[in-house]
Amino acid sequence: MTIVGTQMVTDGRTAREIFDQVMANPARTKFGFGEKLAIVNVDFQNAYTRIDEFKTAYETDPRQIEHTNTISRLARERGMPVIWTHVAYMDDASDAGIWGTRTDTPDSLQNIKYGSRRHAFDDRCEIDHARDAIYTKRMPSAFFETPLQSLLVWHKVDTVVVTGGSTSGCIRATAVDSLSRGYRTIVPIETCADKHESYHFANLTDLQLKYADVEPVQTVIDWLEAR
Repeated sequence: MTIVGTQMVTDGRTAREIFDQVMANPARTKFGFGEKLAIVNVDFQNAYTRIDEFKTAYETDPRQIEHTNTISRLARERGMPVIWTHVAYMDDASDAGIWGTRTDTPDSLQNIKYGSRRHAFDDRCEIDHARDAIYTKRMPSAFFETPLQSLLVWHKVDTVVVTGGSTSGCIRATAVDSLSRGYRTIVPIETCADKHESYHFANLTDLQLKYADVEPVQTVIDWLEAR
């Protein structure tokens, strides 16, 4: 049998090594930026960012929130929308769906309650409550059952920049939904986080190869500053 496809590769490389090799390919075609972007900041809430308080929290780049604040401010100053999402559920978790049936501990996802410390945004986030859109979501994608799509259409956005966590969960889901809706999608490396570098870099690699442009955050800063 002649094989023209690829049998699964098992060459011992780490997820980070594969990511670095993929990113080092200068010939990789990019989707690029369009004319107007939106910054979609996914789940910068204490449950996932405060590693000093919650065991569900995680940190990859210690400057993640700083970088996110920077690109959010630059976008806002240029009249481009900034959106923040966070997760919460009803007291009885009846809006968590099948996702809420796996575990039921104080740290379980469905036990992030409205108005709780776990639901609240990290105090380090620079949110303009007069101008930024804030959505509570219940499932991984920031698009699922939120007004995000309508907001992007109204603002005539063609490019979505996705930040937050986790890279392997809500970032990936949001980026795939963004591309599926026809948006150029950018994922700034330093603005995403996950619990393990294997999940983090494996998903950044997959996003880069299929669904998004995975870029240093400086690329987004440079584009915004040039507008």
